[in-house]
Amino acid sequence: MPASQGEQPRLRLGSLSPNFKAQTTQGEIDFHEWIGDKWAILFSHPADFTPVCTTELGAFAKLKPEFDKRGVKLIGLSANEIDSHDKWISDINDISKTSLSFPIIADANRHIAWLYDMVDAQDTTNVDEKGIAFTIRSVFVIDPAKKIRLTMMYPASAGRNTAEVLRVVDSLQTGDKKGVTTPIDWRPGEDVIVPPTVSTEDARKKFGDVREVRP
Repeated sequence: MPASQGEQPRLRLGSLSPNFKAQTTQGEIDFHEWIGDKWAILFSHPADFTPVCTTELGAFAKLKPEFDKRGVKLIGLSANEIDSHDKWISDINDISKTSLSFPIIADANRHIAWLYDMVDAQDTTNVDEKGIAFTIRSVFVIDPAKKIRLTMMYPASAGRNTAEVLRVVDSLQTGDKKGVTTPIDWRPGEDVIVPPTVSTEDARKKFGDVREVRP
């Protein structure tokens, strides 16, 4: 990253997501203004036209209606310029038989990748011709208060699971609405967990039918 960037933010769950202005395939945005009162998923890609990235964006494009139902906006990021992104979208649509309609950020100088610590310290070959580190496959789930609620990080060699991204959004939104937690592999409609701080009696008053596994 450029030496002039200054100290890198420490991003933890519950941290305010760093705001930024950027050029995207749908025009310039102020990130927090773009989120508005919705949830958002910001996900990064090492570079345009790479095979793994192309499959991922195609999959996110196909799942966009499901994210829309949940009030979630999608925005991608890749370390190339807008002209390259525009050509890449045509390639994605052709290969994945879809119509990508969410914006992709142009982050050729890795400014946003640096803000969100989306860079690779493991693979020293993951750099461009100028020697600047490409982004890894990061996912940030951000709520309407602009807080980071969940992060995932994958190496450039491993594609993500879009169904898992959708599943954790369901888990987070259910927890916020109902005051519950969700067990492993949970999906909507399955049993949830009442936090241990809530007594069985209070849980039955709040939720009605409660199955007590341990008193």
